[in-house]
Amino acid sequence: MTHRLPGRASPESPLVDAAGTRHAPATGRVRIVSLVPSLTELVCELGLGAKLVGRTGFCVHPREALRHVPKVGGTKDVKIDRVRALSPTHLIVNIDENRREDVAQMATFVPHVIVTHPLRPEDNLALYALFGAIFGCERQALRLAALARESLGALHEVAARLARQRVLYLVWRDPWIGIARDTYISATMAAAGWDSLPEAADARYPVLRLDEPWLGQVERVLLPSEPYRFRARDVADIARMDRLAGKPVELIDGEMTSWYGSRAIAGLRDLARLRERLAIG
Repeated sequence: MTHRLPGRASPESPLVDAAGTRHAPATGRVRIVSLVPSLTELVCELGLGAKLVGRTGFCVHPREALRHVPKVGGTKDVKIDRVRALSPTHLIVNIDENRREDVAQMATFVPHVIVTHPLRPEDNLALYALFGAIFGCERQALRLAALARESLGALHEVAARLARQRVLYLVWRDPWIGIARDTYISATMAAAGWDSLPEAADARYPVLRLDEPWLGQVERVLLPSEPYRFRARDVADIARMDRLAGKPVELIDGEMTSWYGSRAIAGLRDLARLRERLAIG
């Protein structure tokens, strides 16, 4: 879904999702299909793995626990008939990762569709609370929230000690695609003291030519491992571009900046270490 829906779950209203839908606590036999890789992992981390009956091919963590969970296609090419055959009671989706029309079709036969849209690392706390309240695992959710607060606090401490930098973060090649500041990735980097460019964009994931005048403000280029897996050749290609010549270019683990849910706990800690290492280097 590339649109924006009103409202986000919050600790004050833990049963309300990003679409503004208030969910009842799950009862009876629960069957979950998750179309969001990071939230599939969160489902398992909350002790709900036995209730997970379907996932996408991109849902790879935790690998062993997911080995026997059926795949239902990708995040943007869901095999809707496969989902229907699994008879889920709950469907987990995300505004950025899943297509609105697919979700609307599945909502005709799935009783409960949980819509998510985290935009900041702090929004992970609301995600934990939402899942905890719906699926009756509040204790596990509170444990994750405490760990997430520690990781985010450590990241903020590192950022406070270092000078802020303006960075170009790319997510795709052919065409080159960057990020706008209203994305989860940009907000996560901002927490580390990295301010993404461009400052303003017409799309949340703008297509770039990499000859834009504002590239002169870039102090560092970050190339993640996903969704496009950048490699050494991409580093070399960017280093040869006129407007980016001489800028440091770094290959990084994309899960640090783009995965929310339970993986963000380790991701924020890893991002703090990376920020410190690159500042020294």
